[in-house]
Amino acid sequence: MRIALFTETFLPKIDGVVTRIIRTLEALEELGHEVIVFAPGEPPPTHAGAKVVRVNSVAFKPLYPEVRFGLPTVGIATELADFRPDLVHAVNPVWIGGYGVLSSRRRDLPLLASFHTDLPKYTEEMGISLLRPTAEGVIRFLHNQAEVNLCTSGPMLERAREFGLRRVGLWPKAVDTRTYRPDRASRQMREHLTQGHPDAPLVLYVGRLSREKNLEDLLIPIRNLADIGARLAFVGSGPFREELEEMFAGTATFFAGYMSGDELASAFASADAFAFTSTTETLGFVAMESMASGVPVVGADAGGIPFVIDDGATGFLVPPHDAGAMTVRLRQLLTDPGLRARLSAAGRAESERHSWRSATEALVGYYHQAIELHRAGGGGGASRIVRLVSRPAPWRRTTRDAAGLRPAGS
Repeated sequence: MRIALFTETFLPKIDGVVTRIIRTLEALEELGHEVIVFAPGEPPPTHAGAKVVRVNSVAFKPLYPEVRFGLPTVGIATELADFRPDLVHAVNPVWIGGYGVLSSRRRDLPLLASFHTDLPKYTEEMGISLLRPTAEGVIRFLHNQAEVNLCTSGPMLERAREFGLRRVGLWPKAVDTRTYRPDRASRQMREHLTQGHPDAPLVLYVGRLSREKNLEDLLIPIRNLADIGARLAFVGSGPFREELEEMFAGTATFFAGYMSGDELASAFASADAFAFTSTTETLGFVAMESMASGVPVVGADAGGIPFVIDDGATGFLVPPHDAGAMTVRLRQLLTDPGLRARLSAAGRAESERHSWRSATEALVGYYHQAIELHRAGGGGGASRIVRLVSRPAPWRRTTRDAAGLRPAGS
């Protein structure tokens, strides 16, 4: 199968969406599929055998300069025509993903769209809630052009339905258990993350340092855990870093900056507990990576996090923004080696059940379903608005044989 993937975010940026995309590309290559990726920013020219087409973009300043909006160009249409895809996959369609949606409809191509980020909720967290109705309307319009829509967790299925998204399915979760594993722990990394106090209890956070992650919720817990000498390390960066550094000044907190690869795997495995305060996650890959590394997670009981953590069995869930509950659960983990070991083993065992290959095989099943629905006229088709704003198609697609796997429960 030949797949054209449009995404709003890609390498070198690292976040949960990018992690899912790059691991999926690797699995699609193993399964024998061909992919072309359209992405903003400064992406590498290829990844896992897929050609990556750089799309002109502008930064979302001043609120979130790390996020870039892709801009449609004639070159995209040419690349798409030359590739002759069987299907378009739009990831979080808004800007360049939105163009992918419109192009697929104008060119009479099957379309699958995936919903990874609760953008309307983000508008509230970022102080621009006036844009929420617009965000919901854009998401609803673009996603409902697709034959199939996918969400990355059970809670987000319900969220998508609240938005009015139709034809919704679940893209199974997965985690890289070969990279993230308990034996990646190292004394050297622990020395680094604790700034020379390797025997002190260590709480870790990995991810973007941005306002919607609610990281200020860790200030009271790290102060309250000073009596046991606990230390906190933030791995990652983002637009909220400077404010956080000022906020956490005087506490036992270290801002380690970005890490990747083996270094990041070592950071995960070298901690005692992982704190995850975000209430806007659609899944929470870093929580899964921490569990795969044998480090229990204390996460906010919101968004997709309950889809990852089995409270009391593989980690702990606490009410959102409840500093007292977060403190209690972290203290339990940091002071009770037996509890920590039990949750660690259970979390690792759970992680080993979810491979990227099996998740991608399910995705391919949904690709086939989208193609079949398109052939049967099950999609929305190109609306008048789509015809007005889409570039005329310079070619007509010949669909290849798409018989095969059907997603379980579809």
